[in-house]
Amino acid sequence: MKEKLLAALKNLDVDYADIRFDEERKTQIALNGPQVSNLATFSPRGGHVRAYVNGAKAIASFSRIEDAANIARQTAAAARAAANHITDPIRLASAPIVKKDFGVTTPKDPRAVTLSEKHDLLEHYNQIALAAPDVITTQLYYSDSYAHRGYANTDGSCILYEHLISHILGVLIGRRGDAVRRAVFAVGGSSDYSRLAEREDVLERSLAELDELLSAAPITGGSYPIVLDPYGSGVFIHEAFGHRSEADLTMDNPMLREKLSLGSQIATPILTVYDDPTLPGYGGSYPVDDEGVLARRTPLILKGRVAGRLHSRETAAAFEEQVTGNCRASDAGFEPVIRMSNTIIENGTSSLDDMIASIDDGYYVAGGAGGQGGIDFTFGAHWARRIENGKLKEMVSDVNLSGNLFTTLKAISMVGNDQLLFEYCDCGKSSFDGVQMTSRISAGAPHLKIDHVTIGGAAT
Repeated sequence: MKEKLLAALKNLDVDYADIRFDEERKTQIALNGPQVSNLATFSPRGGHVRAYVNGAKAIASFSRIEDAANIARQTAAAARAAANHITDPIRLASAPIVKKDFGVTTPKDPRAVTLSEKHDLLEHYNQIALAAPDVITTQLYYSDSYAHRGYANTDGSCILYEHLISHILGVLIGRRGDAVRRAVFAVGGSSDYSRLAEREDVLERSLAELDELLSAAPITGGSYPIVLDPYGSGVFIHEAFGHRSEADLTMDNPMLREKLSLGSQIATPILTVYDDPTLPGYGGSYPVDDEGVLARRTPLILKGRVAGRLHSRETAAAFEEQVTGNCRASDAGFEPVIRMSNTIIENGTSSLDDMIASIDDGYYVAGGAGGQGGIDFTFGAHWARRIENGKLKEMVSDVNLSGNLFTTLKAISMVGNDQLLFEYCDCGKSSFDGVQMTSRISAGAPHLKIDHVTIGGAAT
């Protein structure tokens, strides 16, 4: 593969070009209640090429590696034609030349497990869930993905690298009277298939939460102090701040660029956040990105101050900062864009007991159900419990949090000492060529106490 990619870049008459080719193998199984709605393995493949001439860029995707040289020549010609009309030239930051191969080794490779065995494991969990009281249906999904990628550029980099991830995601839907609620069961999110087996304890916890949630009253809306569990804290930092650290989302926004300038105090001094794809064994871990840039840990917030941001070679040049190795593509049909990897809040010194004891009237909020990031953010939680006079009380439902990013970051008054990283996470991001979904991403955090957060719920 590498020889064909290098050959495709010869004699292009461009300032810079790069090319990658993906050979993938995917398995997907879906159960909808007792029925199998999807059971498939497939092997997509394809490539992507970018060419730059005098600040203009052209891109193209292709299906067969045999077409790589022809597509590269056409893309280079398109870039040369576009250069005659460019008004805002694109620059690229320098990046080290990499000539190395990065393979995958794992304790139990999902590719060595039969489709029947994967189905049986998913069906085992499904039967446990369907047998639980008040569960009316389930939606369970198994997915694994292996990618063998080749990359080359005109700077001289030439790389082979692999990605492998497997996970199970379940949505458990229950009904009691007029109340319909759901809980989530998720395991995996790494290359090790053994992390999926014998996880009945995780499923039973989700079922217990669902059972209690079905009797829970809706939360009363208002502004409260809260304690966020590690999962909810991870979703918060991902949605509210993580996307703001992706430089392509702030590059053309003067207000955000000013507020997020390096050194700005945007959060409480007890908050430190970093992005680290070099951590072994997590969904957002990888050795090299899809621009051929080696992965590295990037500090984002250090003691409450902006310490860095995530870059492609284009945005690093625009900000006059160093590349970070965060430019990635879902598959060959897409140009790489800036993506978080493992985005993590560093441990603090507070215990969960001390956080709860410090609140007279508030909530313990658990889990995150996705949301919208920005200056003003919102995301849903799985459930919450009342905190009254420093004690945990009854569970409540219909919990949605919202707030202003900068106000909320400065309202964090305690950071826990019990950091956890997600097993499974996914994220969608819009780009020039469509919405790219990826499960090669994760987040982690300890418990957080936030002194005031707006909670949506039943009217007071």
